[in-house]
This record gives sequence, C-alpha cells and structure tokens, in this order.
Amino acid sequence: MPLDTPALARFLSAVHPYDALSPQAIDALLPKFKSKLFFAGDDIYRLDEQLEGLFLIHEGQVEVRDENDVPVSLLGRRNSFGERGLLRDGRAVTQARAIEDTLLVILPAEDFDTLLAEQPAARKFFDRSRAAKPRKNDLAHSRVETLMGRNPLTCPPGTTVQEAAVLMRDARVSSVCVTQDDHLDGIATIRDVSGKIVAGGLPFDTPVEAIMTADPLTLSPSDIGSDVLHLMMERHIGHVPVTEGGKLVGIVTQTDLTRFQAVSSAELVSEIAHATTAEEMAEVTARIPQLLVQLVAGGNRHEIVTRLITDIADTATRRLLALAEEKFGPPPVPYLWLACGSQGRQEQTGVSDQDNCIMIDDAVSDAQMGYFADLAKFVCDGLDICGYVYCPGDMMATNPRWCQPVRVWRDYFKGWIAKPDNEAQMLASVMFDLRPIGGSTGLFEDLQEDTLNAAAKNSIFVAHMVGNSLKHTPPLGLLRGFATIRSGEHKNTLDLKHNGVVPVVDLGRVYALQGKLVEVNTRARLEAAIHAGVLSAAGGQDLLDAYDLIAESRLEHQAAQIKAGGRPDNFLAPADLSDFERSHLRDAFVVVKSLQSAVGHGKGMLG
Repeated sequence: MPLDTPALARFLSAVHPYDALSPQAIDALLPKFKSKLFFAGDDIYRLDEQLEGLFLIHEGQVEVRDENDVPVSLLGRRNSFGERGLLRDGRAVTQARAIEDTLLVILPAEDFDTLLAEQPAARKFFDRSRAAKPRKNDLAHSRVETLMGRNPLTCPPGTTVQEAAVLMRDARVSSVCVTQDDHLDGIATIRDVSGKIVAGGLPFDTPVEAIMTADPLTLSPSDIGSDVLHLMMERHIGHVPVTEGGKLVGIVTQTDLTRFQAVSSAELVSEIAHATTAEEMAEVTARIPQLLVQLVAGGNRHEIVTRLITDIADTATRRLLALAEEKFGPPPVPYLWLACGSQGRQEQTGVSDQDNCIMIDDAVSDAQMGYFADLAKFVCDGLDICGYVYCPGDMMATNPRWCQPVRVWRDYFKGWIAKPDNEAQMLASVMFDLRPIGGSTGLFEDLQEDTLNAAAKNSIFVAHMVGNSLKHTPPLGLLRGFATIRSGEHKNTLDLKHNGVVPVVDLGRVYALQGKLVEVNTRARLEAAIHAGVLSAAGGQDLLDAYDLIAESRLEHQAAQIKAGGRPDNFLAPADLSDFERSHLRDAFVVVKSLQSAVGHGKGMLG
C-alpha cells in the first residue's frame, strides 16, 4: 500500500540525513519519492541492472548479495541502499532481494543527484569517501577537551588554606577547584596562597573560600584551544576550569598549553635520538598516547597518524641498536634489523607489540652468532621497556629462528612458497611485510625481489595466500547489521583490528604479491596495485575509501579512550555510534566483504 504524503514526511523526519533538512527542502522532496511493495523472495534489482535511484526501507528486510551471490548484508527499516557508491555507470554491482514483504520508498536517480547538489547534509551523508578534514595540529584546530586535564583537584569551601596547600603539593599541581556537589564555586591557586596568606598575614586555618576567585571564568569541552590562550592573555590568568552542563569536568593550565604545543612527533624523535638508556626513551614514548590524541583531533588522515607514530618506534629501535653496538662492540659482519607486522607496514596505533628479525651476512661464523643473540636481547628488552611489549607469538629477533644468515632466510621463503601449509601461510603473511630499520639494507634487496618473483609465479602458493587472506572477515551480521563479539570481556563490540583493518591489510598483501609490488604499507600497496592494473580504478577507489573510514574510526575510538583516561584498544561498541556513523561503517564493511568475495572467486575488483 503506497505511503501518503503525511506518513512519508513523518518517516523521513526520523531518518538520516533527511532529519537535517529544512521543512522547505522536505516539502520540495516529498513529491519526488515513490513507494513500491516487494513480496518475500522478489528481486528488487539484479546484477548490472540499471537502478531506479536510491532505495530506502520503510518496512521489511532486504538481503544484499555481491556479484558472486555471497550475502554481504541484511538491511532493515531506515537503511538506504543503491547509492552511487555501489553503482558502476548507474548499474548495480550488487543484487538485492526482499527477505520478507518489504515496502520501499524510492528517490529517482535524477532527483537523488539534485539532492546531493543542493543539500550539504545529504551530500556529506552519502559521500562515502567523506570530506577532507583539516590537517593542522594547532590550538585553532583543537578542542578544549583535547587539552584539558581530567579529574582536576577539588576541595569543599570549608577546607583550610593549609589543607588546600597540602593537597596541591601532594598532587604536584598549582591550583585547586572549590566545589560543592560537582558545582564549581571558585578556584584557588598557589599565587593566592602566597599573596593573600603569606604576604597578607592571614592565618593558615583561613577557609579556602576566603581567598579563592569566586565564579571563575570557564570554558566548555567543545570550545577551541585558541579560546583558552586568548582568555589567559586577556585576563592574565593561568588556570581555566572546564565545565559542561554546570559540572566541573576538567581544567586547562598554562602548562597544558605548553605541553600541547611541545608534543610533536619531531620532538619525540629528537629526544629519543639523544637518549642514553631505554628508561629515558620510555619517558618519551609514554607521551605517544597524547600525540595520537592531538594528531586525530587535528584532523590528520589515518595514514599520516600511523606513519608519525611508527617513526617514533623506528627511531627507538635504531637508538637501541646504536647503544647495543656501544656495549658489545661493532658487529663482526654486516647485519640488518627488520620490522614486520604493523611497524613493518608503518601502521602502528596506540596499541602495538613488537615484531622483528635480523638478517646476517652469510660470512658469519657460528662463533660470531652469539654477538647477534646478545644484540637482539638488548634491543627487544629495550623496546619492551619503551612500551612495545614482547610479541605473544615470539616473532622477534630473540628467537634464534628469526636471527639467521641471509642464506637461511632464502631457504625459509623457498620452503614456504614450495609447501604452503598453514604455518607457511602465516609466516609468509608476516614476512611479506618486512621493512628494513637499521643496518645494511643491501642484505634484503635481492632477497625481496627474488622472493616476490618466485611467489608470484607459483599459482598454488598464490591460491593459498588468497585463502589465508579470507580468514578475517568484516563483522557483518545478517540480522542486525553488525556481527559483534558474543562473549567475554569485549562482548557486544566490534574488533576494528582483526575484523576491520586486517581484512584490507590481507587483501593489500595479496595484490602486492600478484603484482610483484615492493610496497609494504597497505594504502601504498592498494594505490600501487591500481597503478599497475592489478586493481581497477573504480574498485580500488572503493576499497581505499572503505579502508580510510575503518582505519579512521579505529583511531578516533582509541583517541576517545585516551581522552577519557583509559587505555586504547580496538574494540568499538556499535551502540556508541550514531545512526550516521553506523550506516557508513556498515557500508565500508560491505565493500570489503564484496572485494574479498571477488578475490576468493578468482575475479578482479569491482569496476
């Protein structure tokens, strides 16, 4: 039964992005929509069919399948599908079928184009690649919540000045907020104590409310950093409480501003490069979480954030290698320290263990191997002190298996390629992400080229690597949009690492193998694969857009955890996302799932 205009208006008022449009825009849009009823089992559209436009589910359920007839999503009420991100020249690259009796409202293609052209809110919602974010990392582009210290020191109004001074001394801060039931009454600083008590001759048992600045100037978490700086300079103050809904939630001090402007990847790299012990380096790497928060808040793209964070790990590794050589003497033969895993791909986030190995010149003798065992232990122990914890799978240079002459490494790769069993697939996946960090890079160049050539020529090995790349799947559920973790500590969350970025990382590795591409970074691999013709331009761009959204969602999640005073992880609760965010994240997972299916069926990319 078709929807009448009032019913359609009520429905659109609860659906993104229409709920953000003006009443006039909605009134103009209503006559454009048409409704159509599909019975259970009906095809809504088929592969390569010219689509009518944008579909929006009013009632019912729709199953979307890829070109290989593999289910990728089950959509329900208020979900849209058929937008141009899933089209090829206006033709469908997926197929959709009604699972139950389903009422759809359809916006014709030409009217959808007009909507995108005239309404920024709609354009933003349906732009799956998302508008470019500002990339500056300064006070004018950072919110107060990024700068402020949380859980500021507080005391009740009746606290004596001496008691307040002791509180500040023990907490090593220069101010205390005077509160009652989370309401901010005032703020007292060390300057108030010295100027009004010591210099003014007041007794130490004077109530702190007698010397505090009552009803102080405050800012909200959503204000920008420049507001803090301007307020401090205009009013000659050094402390600005932050309130939200009348409650005290934080404080920004001059020290916070100085720390914010001083924390940069270049500054951390410089300090690590001059450190003389692992413990000194650890004091520097402890500031990486704050750097991550600032980089994300500054609008930097995910590949920039992870590259800068990885640069710090690279610097720490090279500094530890130098300290090891100072301790044990120069190496008896040339060697090369390499990173694999996320460090190898330059994709480290706020959660990283260490994955590394050593390749040694074939001239090494058995007697000289002890030197490299000592060097490996020194460096790996130092990295652990710096927060790069030992690899749970023992994929480290301290494992004798991964500290070997180049000839042994050649045999490793030959064996994995010739006999791609489960262990070989796993090891090859890790070792194809190798990147030189310190030492003689020439030891790896020929080995990398020879291995890529041999691997690409072995169709059985390639097939096994393709199969291995499909073991991690996007968290798409057929009932509720997402397949969350069902039990344990992270129940009802999405693993944005293993089910988010890893499927794309695995695909990138396969494309690099097929194209004999030397790039190691995932995004660089995808771009190189497009350039080399391994991926079509349209399909490759879809995958890049999906990867960007997933990776940035992961970083934003970690930054939010750090700002809240927690430890970053990869587990995101869909309930924490808006409908807007869930819709786009689901679309990104659908793209990855579709491209996994294409690779699994031996086909090229979409497009």
